Amino acid sequence: MSAQALSDDQVAQELKKMTAFIKQEAMEKAREIHLKADEEFAIEKSKLVRQETQSMDSQYEKKFKQAAMSQQITRSTSANKTRLRVLQARQELLDKLFDEARKKIVTKGQDHDYDDTLKGLILEGMYILAEPKVGLRCKKSEQDKVKQAADAAAKEYNEKTGDKCDTVIDEKEYLPEESAGGVFLTGSGGKIELNNTLDERLKMCETEALPSVRTTLFGANENRRFTD
Repeated sequence: MSAQALSDDQVAQELKKMTAFIKQEAMEKAREIHLKADEEFAIEKSKLVRQETQSMDSQYEKKFKQAAMSQQITRSTSANKTRLRVLQARQELLDKLFDEARKKIVTKGQDHDYDDTLKGLILEGMYILAEPKVGLRCKKSEQDKVKQAADAAAKEYNEKTGDKCDTVIDEKEYLPEESAGGVFLTGSGGKIELNNTLDERLKMCETEALPSVRTTLFGANENRRFTD
């Protein structure tokens, strides 16, 4: 039995169904593609946003570190400049102090206790040299004072040690008249020398006593862990 041929209306109806089916399939496929595209776009967008955020965070952190370093350098530079100004002011004060001491020490020979000072300087030299005979070099204008001071020092030296110490003033070489005074002692025939002039004692004060002078004037240094 042969199949009955479709009428034109039936053919049109079947074509309409097929067209609707194909259209539905295409719409679903298009929707699927659109959803997938949106999903991929959202993923890519999130990735780009995350990368850009990380880049901005990195740049911000870098700029923040640079700004912090710059601020630290500025503070350090300012602190160093302030410290240098303080140190300079302190040094100027110390220089002024020692300059005034030099001016006063030059007139020491006019003081009433200068004879005792000469005796003390000579006696100290005798104890240090421990020689039976010492040479004395002094200012020519103070030769008589030094001779008297040397006799008094020799007497006390003998009383304290039981040893005799003769003194001889060097009349060939004197200390400069512009010097502050004091004595320059020699022992062992000039082989041993001891500078006990007032100028030398002031130099010793400038170096050896400088830490104590600084502490007295400016107080102890809190950053210094050890003291001499």
